[in-house]
Amino acid sequence: MLGLSADLIRVVAEQGYSEPTPVQAQAIPVILEGRDVLAGAQTGTGKTAGFALPLLQRLAGSGTAAAHTPRRVRALILTPTRELAAQVEESVRTYGKYLPLKSTLVYGGVNINPQIDALRRGVDILVATPGRLLDHLQQKTANLAYVEILVLDEADRMLDMGFIRDIRRILALLPARRQNLLFSATFSNEIRKLADGLLHAPAHVEVARRNAESELVVQRVHPVDGWRKRELLTHLVSAGDWRQVLVFTRMKSGANRLAEQLCKAGIEATAIHGNKSQPARTRALAGFKAGTVRVLVATDIAARGLDIEELPHVVNFELPHVPEDYVHRIGRTGRAGSTGEAISLVAVEENALLADIEKLLTRRIERQVVAGFEPGQAPPPQVLAAAAAQPTGRGGRDHNRHSVGHAKDSLVRSPSAATLARPGTPASTPSRSSPPPQRSRADAGAPLPALFRSPARRGG
Repeated sequence: MLGLSADLIRVVAEQGYSEPTPVQAQAIPVILEGRDVLAGAQTGTGKTAGFALPLLQRLAGSGTAAAHTPRRVRALILTPTRELAAQVEESVRTYGKYLPLKSTLVYGGVNINPQIDALRRGVDILVATPGRLLDHLQQKTANLAYVEILVLDEADRMLDMGFIRDIRRILALLPARRQNLLFSATFSNEIRKLADGLLHAPAHVEVARRNAESELVVQRVHPVDGWRKRELLTHLVSAGDWRQVLVFTRMKSGANRLAEQLCKAGIEATAIHGNKSQPARTRALAGFKAGTVRVLVATDIAARGLDIEELPHVVNFELPHVPEDYVHRIGRTGRAGSTGEAISLVAVEENALLADIEKLLTRRIERQVVAGFEPGQAPPPQVLAAAAAQPTGRGGRDHNRHSVGHAKDSLVRSPSAATLARPGTPASTPSRSSPPPQRSRADAGAPLPALFRSPARRGG
C-alpha cells in the first residue's frame, strides 16, 4: 500500500482506516523516494499522516535508530501552535508503535524541565513550536546537527503568526543535506517565496484549488444587528439542540466574555486562546470532545490545528480580518468525509469583510434571515447605555465594542436585510480603515487527524 512497510500498514489497519486520502496517495510515494515536497491541501484531508508515515519508514529503514547512544534528533517537525504540535506528536507515536523510534514534544506554556530531561535521554523525532525550540537551542539542550528530515507543518500559519525570523534562525542550525517537506493549507506568495529558498527540485502536491473551502461544508450567512449576535447564537444552539459548536471570535477578551454569557444563558461553554494556560486549554478541549462542553469559543490562533472528529457546527461570531482565515475556520468541520455546517453571524459593519471572503471563494454565500432577528431594529435603552459605558481603549476593536458599540450607529443607519445581501455595499467597517490586530507570537492542537478514510466514513 503506497510502498509502506508491513509495520505501518498494520498500525493503519488497527486504527480502522483502509483508503488513503488524495494528499496521502500523492505525497507518501515521493517522500519515500527521498524528494523534497511542497504539499498543499484543504484542512482535514490527512496531511499529518501524509508526512508522518513515510518519515517513520525512512528513519526506521536506515537501520541506525537503535545505534544512537544517546539518540540524536533525526527528524524535526515544526508547527505553529501547541495544540497542533500535540496532535502531530500523538500521531507520530501512534503510527510508529511497532518501530524502534522515539519521539518527544516541546512547546511553550509549560515547565521546560521535563522537556529538557526527555531531550537528554535522546529522541529520534522532535515535534516543536518555534519559540520553545529556540529556548532549548539557546540553552543548548537541543542539538539539530544530525537532522535528516525537516517538516514545516501549517507553514502558512507560521508566517501569519510572525515566526519567519524564528524559522530562519532554526534553519541556519540544520545540516545542509537533508530532506525538506513543506505542508500548508494554502499557497500564498509568501509560502512560494519560502519554498523557493528551502526546497530543492520539490515534488508539488496540491489536491484542492488554491484557498479552496471544503465542498462538504454547507455555508450560510445570518444577517443580524451586532448587538443581537449573542442572543441569536443562543437561539441557534438551543432551538437546534446543537451539542457541539466551535465559535470564532477575533479577540481573546471577546472569547472570554462570550463564553461567560453563554454559561449564564444555560449553555455549557468555555474559551480557548493564547492567554489561557496550557493546562486550561487542554481541559477545555478535552471537555469539548467529551461532550461536557457544548460550545468552545476560540480565536483563530488557538484553533489552528484543532481536529474534532465529525464536528457538526462552526459559527463565525465575527468575520476574520483576513479572508483566508475564513477558509481555515470553516475547515474545522466537514473533515474526513463527514459533512458540516458553517454559520456566519454578519452585522452591516462587516459587509466589506464578507465581500472579501466571497471574492476569495469566487462565489456568493447564501443569506438567511432568522425570524425574529431581522437586522435594522432599534437597540433597547439598556444596550445603548452599555455601549456608552464601554471604554474606548485600543481603537475600539474589542469584541464587545464591535458587537455592542455600534448599537448607536444602527439607530442612524437602520440597515435592512437587503443591504447586507449585496456583498459590495459600502459599509463603515473598522477593519477597512485600520490594520488587522497583531497576531501573538506565543505558541498558540487535537486528536489524530484524518489519515486513511474507512469505507464507513467516506459517504458522509
